[in-house]
Amino acid sequence: VQLVESGGGSVQAGGSLRLSCAVSGNIFSINKANGMAWYRRAPGKQRELVATVTRGGSTNYADSVKGRFTISRDNAKNTMYLQMNSLKPEDTAVYYCAATPLAVGESDDDYDYWGQGTQVTVSS
Repeated sequence: VQLVESGGGSVQAGGSLRLSCAVSGNIFSINKANGMAWYRRAPGKQRELVATVTRGGSTNYADSVKGRFTISRDNAKNTMYLQMNSLKPEDTAVYYCAATPLAVGESDDDYDYWGQGTQVTVSS
């Protein structure tokens, strides 16, 4: 399974961005991407969980992004998304998508597959 993020960039505070995570591989690999998640790592900080989504569409969010970010996935397109609205400077980070053949988890160790990351920069 390969994961490729896109959609990062630079925006001013209050702006919006939409990140995408494309899942590729043979058919058996794609079906392995059951639970999926977005993580982020800000400069000088540990990687943190942003949001998770199950294959059935159930979602969960970090308190810091609730009401501003929306995670979703299109299984037919093998793509996961993160719609980010009302962005703040503290959202500046490299954003990573992750996938697991099992249920979603809250630990980095719960995910077997990771993308290379995409930079999001929010200026005040």
